[in-house]
Amino acid sequence: MALIKACRSKEPIYGDDCWFAENSTIIGDVTMGDQCSIWFSAVVRGDVNSIRMGNKVNIQDGAVIHATFEKAATALGNNVSVGHNALVHGCTIEDNVLIGMGSIVMDGCHIESNCIIAAGAVLLQGTHVEAWSVYAGVPAKKVKTLSPELFAGEVQRIADNYVMYSGWFKEEKKTGAE
Repeated sequence: MALIKACRSKEPIYGDDCWFAENSTIIGDVTMGDQCSIWFSAVVRGDVNSIRMGNKVNIQDGAVIHATFEKAATALGNNVSVGHNALVHGCTIEDNVLIGMGSIVMDGCHIESNCIIAAGAVLLQGTHVEAWSVYAGVPAKKVKTLSPELFAGEVQRIADNYVMYSGWFKEEKKTGAE
């Protein structure tokens, strides 16, 4: 069972049809919507400030979602995928965004809807990413405009797949197989 822990008198709240890996950690002032999944060794740590997530958000293996004490909360919209080993810290991410594997999103960043942050990208503090952008590099810069085909093939596909993947584990639990 996931480690779901209160901190500073606040307990995580989550919607319907969510799935949390046995070694995931969810702490404190965390609120998430429906069909969210927190994967193996991922940490969502709302101890120092709030973390808000919409519906159909997946936090993949080893990713860390955190905030900054008395300075920067973290907000993720609907249909957001945070890739393996990514770090998302004290920022705002709107709807339909893919945060690539191993990328870093620092305090004060604002990523508008329908964007991809490429694997390994580093968004420096306060970076503003306009809607329909693809950012890559260190420090991350806009490399192109997100096409409808790339949106459907990556952003939408990955979010939908993670709802499906979490369903496999929910089925295992229903049948008693471990």
